Amino acid sequence: MGTKNKSVCRCPWVDLSKPDYVAYHDTEWGVPVFDDRLLFEFLTLESAQAGLSWYCVLQKREAYRVAFEGFDPEKVARFDQAKIEGLLSNAGIIRNRLKIQAAVNNARKFLDIQEQCGSFSSYLWGFVEGKPKLNRIKHLADYAVTSKESDALSRDLKKKDIAFVGSTTCYAYMQAIGMVNDHSLDCFRRPEIIGQYTR
Repeated sequence: MGTKNKSVCRCPWVDLSKPDYVAYHDTEWGVPVFDDRLLFEFLTLESAQAGLSWYCVLQKREAYRVAFEGFDPEKVARFDQAKIEGLLSNAGIIRNRLKIQAAVNNARKFLDIQEQCGSFSSYLWGFVEGKPKLNRIKHLADYAVTSKESDALSRDLKKKDIAFVGSTTCYAYMQAIGMVNDHSLDCFRRPEIIGQYTR
């Protein structure tokens, strides 16, 4: 089942040899997020991950925070072509032109959704009726890569011209921001997070 370390059991995907990966699992992954700035941060990072490992993106997160103005969607939405060209020379981030252009475009569409729905959070959480989906994970093989909710979210985001948001990316996004609680049954974080939103 989970990965054990000093009697603490964690999800089976956690690599204990990577302290930053462990810290991410222990403090952020699966915690329900309702703050729009943080939701934009995760959307940008998950979109950048497409075709890569999450750990690769996680290692570049601080460089992304600097390059993308603290993930302020209003600031990113104003990035012009010169700014995009500058980002392409930034070795701290993933230098993929399409992904960088998508991040800027996504910021603009993110603001549109905020205006239409009051907040991006209210729009997003509507796909799970405002409450995290609770899955029963025992083994690594039990993890899904998509769901009907991620399919629906992906379709709707694409209709809104947001890029790099296939269903697999959307499911990973939903896991990260706690729309889905995929902590394994024996992971110490599972009951802690459940307790946060059932008080």
